[in-house]
This record gives sequence, C-alpha cells and structure tokens, in this order.
Amino acid sequence: MTRALWVDAGNGAAGDMLLAALLDAGASLDTVRAGLDRLGLPLTVDVTQVRRHGFRAAHVLVRAPESHVHRGLSDVLAILARLAGPARDFAVATFTRLAESEARVHGSTVDEVHFHEVGALDAIADVAGCALALHDLALLGDAMRVVSPVAVGSGTVRSAHGPLPVPAPAVADLLTTAGAPLAAHRATMELCTPTGAALLVTLATAWGPPPAMTPTSVGVGAGTADPPGHANVLRVLVGTGASTLDGAEEADLVQVEATVDDLDPRVWPDLLEELRAVGAADAWCVPALMRKGRPGQVLTVLVDAARVDLVCRTVFAQTTTLGLRLHPVRRRALRRDTLAVTVAGHEIRVKRGFLGDAPVTVQPEYDDAAAAARASGIPVAHILDAARAQALPPPEL
Repeated sequence: MTRALWVDAGNGAAGDMLLAALLDAGASLDTVRAGLDRLGLPLTVDVTQVRRHGFRAAHVLVRAPESHVHRGLSDVLAILARLAGPARDFAVATFTRLAESEARVHGSTVDEVHFHEVGALDAIADVAGCALALHDLALLGDAMRVVSPVAVGSGTVRSAHGPLPVPAPAVADLLTTAGAPLAAHRATMELCTPTGAALLVTLATAWGPPPAMTPTSVGVGAGTADPPGHANVLRVLVGTGASTLDGAEEADLVQVEATVDDLDPRVWPDLLEELRAVGAADAWCVPALMRKGRPGQVLTVLVDAARVDLVCRTVFAQTTTLGLRLHPVRRRALRRDTLAVTVAGHEIRVKRGFLGDAPVTVQPEYDDAAAAARASGIPVAHILDAARAQALPPPEL
C-alpha cells in the first residue's frame, strides 16, 4: 500500500507548524533531534501541548542563539548536506526553491540571494526537521502527498526589507509557480510564511481535498500566535492510500497538450526526454493534419500539479507553440518495482507491474539488454526472454 499524507493548510502554514503536526502524528522526536544534531548547529527542539481557539495542538519551540549572518544558498546547502538520504534531498530541494523564488521577486540571480528570515537558524531547523519527520513517517519517495488550498491571509508583515503586503512576494511566487490553489480567509495577518510555502510546494504531489486513504494518525501543529478569530493550526492526516482494483492506485494529474506544425522533427525525441527529466509522468506525440494539409504533432504530457509550471516552461522554451491546453485527469496505475537480474554475466533492469501480489507486466530495459547482447554475441531477443523469465516468480505446482 502507498503511504499517504494530507495537509490541511486552510489556516495557513509555517515551518514550525508543519514540523509540530508531523511530530504530533507520530514522527519520532528523538529521530528528529538526532538528525538536527548532525547539522553541527547550536539548536534545541522541544514540543509542548497548547490550546489554539479552544483546541489542543502541539507546538514546537526551536531554541537557537540570535544570528545576524545573512547566509547564501551555498552556505545553507553546505549545512543541509550533513543530513542523509531522502531527508537531505528534500531539505535541499526546499531551500533551493526558496532561493529561486527570492531571486525572481528581487530580480537577481540565485547566487546573489542572501537569506534574511529564512536563512536564520530556526528556519534551517524547521526545514531539516520537517524533512527528517517526513522520512521517519515513510512519507518521502513514492508516497502520495496532497495539500489543501492554502490560506495566505491579508494585510502587511514586517521583514528585513520593511513592511510587505500579505502574501509576501516570495509566498505569492512560490504558490503561483507551483499552481497551488488559494483558500479565502478573513484573517488580516500573515498566515503562510515563505518557509511554509516552500515546504508545501516541495512536498505536494497534488492539491485538493483529502484523497482516498485510510488514516492511521492525525497531527495538529500550532503557530505561535493565538488570534481570537480562528484556530492558528495546521493539520495532517497520515495513513495509506486507498487502492482500487487489486492494488491499482489512482492519482490526480494534469494533462498538458500543444499542437505544433512548424518544429524541426529532430527536436521531438530530446524534448520528450527533457520533459520526463523535469518530472513528467509520461510524454508522447501523435501525428496530426493541420491547416492547409501541413503535417503536425500533438504533444501530450501527464504531470502532477506541483510540476505543471516547470513542464509548461519547458514546452514554451523548447517548441514554437503559443498556447497550451490543461485538463485535470485521473490516472489508475499498477503498483510497480524494478528488479535487477543477471543474464550472460550482465545486469539487466526489469520493470514489473503488479495486480494484487502477482506481476502481470514484466519489461526488461532494452538498453541494458542491447548492451548485454553486443558484449556476449547472444541475440537481443534471447536476452530479453531470459531477463523476463528470471523476473517472474516460479509457477505454483
């Protein structure tokens, strides 16, 4: 079963709120503390129980000495590199998004960005702590992570650059770039911080209401303020994604389409590979007859909502199209894995799709098989057959 997370950001989001909610949902505080210790920073993290607008919630308190250092992205990434595996990758991706957003709103480059609020030690602790907590809950990797529409608030907020409108420029840029839906909220205060926005857009594989899932725990994380008008909390549901037919899993995706009739045909193969490299679940072209009998191609890309903007940018930059069509779609996919087998002394990767517990599709990587065939002199068809046979379980007698 796929691990599943739903984040209720209907009252906003901040790094400490998300970290508190994940810990409240069952992430190990000892594991988070041990991971933060590897950063080599003077940080301590404690969790207390508080009430917000009459409801219980967990509140994270990060203690760190006041710092006047304005860190650049390279400084922050050097610190985060002390983490390990998926937690490190998630934390690095989050701060990289922050830097890219700050560069856009200030009209500078990523190398010129010097963080102020988000470069402080407590922000590093929030991002790294969330990464560690998500990993401890097995919510990184292939997990389904859905985020609700995000409340941002209104009014103004103080910053190192003086008063800023709410949502702050970096928050608006991060959520807009990711195609995140916003939720109306009557609060006249900042509800979503830049760090909170960066965490949400990095973890989200989709946006919307709770997905089909079986919750196993609920976590509620409190912000520092306790305004009278609403509960200043962020909730998470953690569990397993509901399956459909014998383990087939469903997910909401966006279908991006363009029709092009004036592009050098040699560009298409590289474009399809680049789209997959930036996160497309699939990408393909089919021929079309255009105006005045001109031959053309219909490009179709399937992508999760968090990566729609990146896919659109790639298509606009690499093709001659002037417009794209976007449609929400629902995809049902088999559970899958990749197995390495050895044929003629060479490793062949094999992708398998499962219906229930039985593999029903077994497809060796052709490039691996072709390389083995060239090296061994065995026909590639025989290599493919042998790899399939090894990847299938023995028949029951």
